[in-house]
Amino acid sequence: MAEPEELPIYELLGGERLAAIVAAFYRRVPQDPILGPMYPEHDLAGAAARLLGFLVYRFGGPPDYVRERGHPRLRQRHAPFRIDRQARDRWMELMMAAVDEVGVGAGHRNYLERFLGDVATFLVNTE
Repeated sequence: MAEPEELPIYELLGGERLAAIVAAFYRRVPQDPILGPMYPEHDLAGAAARLLGFLVYRFGGPPDYVRERGHPRLRQRHAPFRIDRQARDRWMELMMAAVDEVGVGAGHRNYLERFLGDVATFLVNTE
């Protein structure tokens, strides 16, 4: 049997579980003292939709994100935000709590933690 990282994570988890992870993450954001101020309250639903679209696309689902928004250009899109190591670590803490809340199995959880951790580190733009 193939390892989780060898299979499209979208095929394994499905869009509904990815949506549940994103929803669980964004339920945590508004009250967080580090991340909350980075997310305008009026755009939480938009931010959630963009993250979900990116994850669905990146994990092998329909490419709606690219059709609607073009290339992800993650560094460019996140440049207006001050993202330091503390913000990166908090984002990962809340995201992995969301993954755990949804009950993702250990192999897929490890894959998500590595992938999301790499993306979060890539987005750090200040010391």
